[in-house]
Amino acid sequence: MKTIGLIGGMSWESSAEYYKIINKEVKKRLGGFNSAKTIMNSVNFAEIEKLQEEGNWEKASEILVSYAVSLEKAGADCVLLCTNTMHIVADSIENAIKIPFLHIADTTGEVIKKQNIKKIGLLGTKFTMQREFYKGRLISKFGLDVVVPNLDDQEIIHNVIYNELCLGSIKPESKKEYLKIIEKMKNDGAEGVILGCTEIGLLIKKEDLDIPVFDTTIIHAIEAVDFALNK
Repeated sequence: MKTIGLIGGMSWESSAEYYKIINKEVKKRLGGFNSAKTIMNSVNFAEIEKLQEEGNWEKASEILVSYAVSLEKAGADCVLLCTNTMHIVADSIENAIKIPFLHIADTTGEVIKKQNIKKIGLLGTKFTMQREFYKGRLISKFGLDVVVPNLDDQEIIHNVIYNELCLGSIKPESKKEYLKIIEKMKNDGAEGVILGCTEIGLLIKKEDLDIPVFDTTIIHAIEAVDFALNK
């Protein structure tokens, strides 16, 4: 079994989900007392969130690159960045390490393509919904037609992530708002929806919708297990 390196803390709420999903999947596949070999290097999210708001992606990149390098030195066989938004600096991380970097958009794109979906809705932070580092990758590498909510709805999605989900607050009224927004996207032709923030899966489950739901936390964590067990 290979050792999975995780850059966590963005937020710790979703990082805990990664740890749980990875270990449950290893136990499911191998049985008995088997659990995953992992190393997690976890940031103080308050520092990263401040840099996000300032648009200081260079400093954020320096921090996350140093965490990735330390995981490699500690014996990790791969690195996962346990957040969608901070994949804005993924290229810098990938260039700084010699071990594989498992990109969350790539693993998600592969799963979507297997279901023959062409038009996909994307929810996430404003950074993820508005910038090309994520959408552009899904379009160029996987030929997907990626749609996002209108600007007012993006504001709702973003605020719930930062003011509620990242703080461990799960509110039924916010879930209703999210489901309304997803319904609009569905009416605009989206055949499925990407939960493109690792916290959204705390609020929205596949059972809540009648279209395919692609929870990036689950997809990314399963990909890590595939890698670790040489699937």
